[in-house]
Amino acid sequence: MRRRAPWVDVHAHPGRCFLAGLDESDPLAGLLGGQDVGAALSAARKAGLAAVTLSTVADLRVLSPDPVKGLRASRQFAPGEAYADHRRQLAGIGEVVAGLGAPVAVSAADVESAWASGQTAVLLSCEGGDFLEGRPQALAEARALGASSLTLVHYRVNQIGDVQTEEPVHGGLTAFGREVVAECNRLGVIVDCAHATFETTAGVLEASRQPVMISHSHLDHADRHHPRLLSPAHARAVASAGGLIGAWPSGVTSASLADFADEIARLAGLVGTDHIAVGTDMDGNYRPVLASYTDFAALPRLLAERGLSETDTGKILGANALDLLRAVTAQPG
Repeated sequence: MRRRAPWVDVHAHPGRCFLAGLDESDPLAGLLGGQDVGAALSAARKAGLAAVTLSTVADLRVLSPDPVKGLRASRQFAPGEAYADHRRQLAGIGEVVAGLGAPVAVSAADVESAWASGQTAVLLSCEGGDFLEGRPQALAEARALGASSLTLVHYRVNQIGDVQTEEPVHGGLTAFGREVVAECNRLGVIVDCAHATFETTAGVLEASRQPVMISHSHLDHADRHHPRLLSPAHARAVASAGGLIGAWPSGVTSASLADFADEIARLAGLVGTDHIAVGTDMDGNYRPVLASYTDFAALPRLLAERGLSETDTGKILGANALDLLRAVTAQPG
């Protein structure tokens, strides 16, 4: 098994990890149930993944279902609320992961070491910079707790930039957003432009000294348009700057795992196999067509049927993600 490239999930919420540390009396616990990170990591380990990403959700407290948008912010945060819930999530995830004995990786070498010893490493990510509350220095705290990537925006329009599922407010990346990108570069944190508009992403690419990623999306369809998906120009811009696009096995346009493989092949035809990863959005996805880590085992065959070589498949399923992690963490500043 160790002869193949290590598999990495660049964006996920395994076991609803964002609920870790939540009091049982909290309304969210009643609505969403409890976390089960242990079962999710066990499934990932049995499936042979080298690393999975556990992502917090910065705007979790203000999100509500919407019949058109899917999710959107239904109210404003109280002062300090976003930061407090962010700390609850990171601390809760840290406690759960430590209790399970899973290694937290902050570098490609950490992932490769876990892979060599038969373990599945955890990568920590923060989805949405809302917790910063105007203070880029709060990112250093998250980094110290093990966070290796930051998704700048989520469903709530924050102080950093515009989101794909809401009308533009800022016209792209803000001045504060540029400060955040610079701080990510300084700390060696991967900048994730998932959920960001093309204009916001373009601003990030201009501001960043390091390649970036879009951790979970894929190419849009003329006949099945969805705002969360990417135009060819959007995808090419990230790839041309040396970045990655994490293919997203969502029911937004896919009805099966085979459809998802089609989306990966379609993306490869546009940007090349050096610029693709997989971001499952596990346990946070919309009608997922990859609903369990056991489904990963089918991807090499499905991609081979679509003409992708074993080497290219290895890049997509993990090697590219490790290369990005290596590049960003090796040269912070």
